[in-house]
Amino acid sequence: MKQAFTEWETPQDFFDKLHDEFQFDVDVCACHLNKKLGKFFSPKMNGLKQEWRGVCWLNPPYDKSIGLWIKKAYEASQRGSTIVCLIQGRSTDTILWHEYIMKCSELRFIKDRLSFGKNKVFKRANISSVVAVFSPYCKGPPTTCSIDKLGNKL
Repeated sequence: MKQAFTEWETPQDFFDKLHDEFQFDVDVCACHLNKKLGKFFSPKMNGLKQEWRGVCWLNPPYDKSIGLWIKKAYEASQRGSTIVCLIQGRSTDTILWHEYIMKCSELRFIKDRLSFGKNKVFKRANISSVVAVFSPYCKGPPTTCSIDKLGNKL
């Protein structure tokens, strides 16, 4: 399967707050334009074919491949890794949500919408976002909280 990537960049302040908390080792789904860490899996490397170890950041493409990324996040957590995912918040009725997201350890619902960047221009997203944290060996159900656009718990 050809891997789809978008060029939309996570807001730096939002990422920095999560990075301070989790100390990420690798950005598992990035390109040279939107990577958040020195170690990242590019489209050429195909993060879906790599082994995810340690503490991983995942901002997957919001396309039909998203289920593959979330499934891999859950599976990596079952092997002892921590995966922190920034996902769309409108998919609560999907198989993906019930098969994997509801098994994560924590869901952080973001009050308001994030602004994602493309070519260094940031625009407010047209959908809500959620942070799903897959801690090692998580089984769900997740705890929940609200956070602001800078990642601070409300």
